[in-house]
Amino acid sequence: MFKLQLDGRGAAAYSLNMFKDSGRAVPQRAASEETRRQILETALALFRERGFEDTTLRDIAREADLSLGAAYYYFHSKEAIVGAYYDYVQAEHLRRAREAFARGGTLKARLRAAMHTKIDIMQGDRRLLRALFRYGGEPAHPLSWFGPATRDQRLCSIDVFAEALAGEKLPDDVREAAPTLLWTLHMGVLLYFLYDDSPGQRRTRKLIDAAVDFTVDAKRVATLPILRPVRRRVMNILRDAGLLSAAGTTTRAANVG
Repeated sequence: MFKLQLDGRGAAAYSLNMFKDSGRAVPQRAASEETRRQILETALALFRERGFEDTTLRDIAREADLSLGAAYYYFHSKEAIVGAYYDYVQAEHLRRAREAFARGGTLKARLRAAMHTKIDIMQGDRRLLRALFRYGGEPAHPLSWFGPATRDQRLCSIDVFAEALAGEKLPDDVREAAPTLLWTLHMGVLLYFLYDDSPGQRRTRKLIDAAVDFTVDAKRVATLPILRPVRRRVMNILRDAGLLSAAGTTTRAANVG
């Protein structure tokens, strides 16, 4: 069982202990946080066992030994529970990546760490993530990885790659675009990972190492001064398409972590 990093969004100014066997609601912040964690962990276990679609909020409340009203108090829907899971994944990814970055090493080692730690966190949730991937193409859906509802989580993920590049001598235009481009690469790797049936997803691990090797080699060419006009054109294309993240995402990452 893992411990979730909770951000407390949507919580009241004080918390209520709302277990079934309690005859009265007692303000108790620690109990409230524990109850929220209990619901999250119970829900994720059921999602993994039965699937997201076949699990109801009532099932989650029953398994957690809570009233349905208590479950609704903390999470108004299954989607809200998954949103908290997304928060956990991004915060945990940032924490593990920072630990790896603190050990030093080459750019290649840092990028490999950024990619592999994400896979490590999600290794046991491939079934759940495959079920959720269907919402990726619906930008208005709260669980879409590309929609406005998950923007903060997306920026946190991009910041991991910005921190992996910290200390590298890069032209300003490359430094601006590279974190988003690396995030896009890692999303492609994640999609491959979800459907990788090799033992222990070894093919995904090999793909990460090969993709990072290629990226580091390509960086040596892409940063040459002679390619500045080409880079400027690419940057304009990305900006016009709205694909570049807003400035200051590394500051956001520090706040989230």
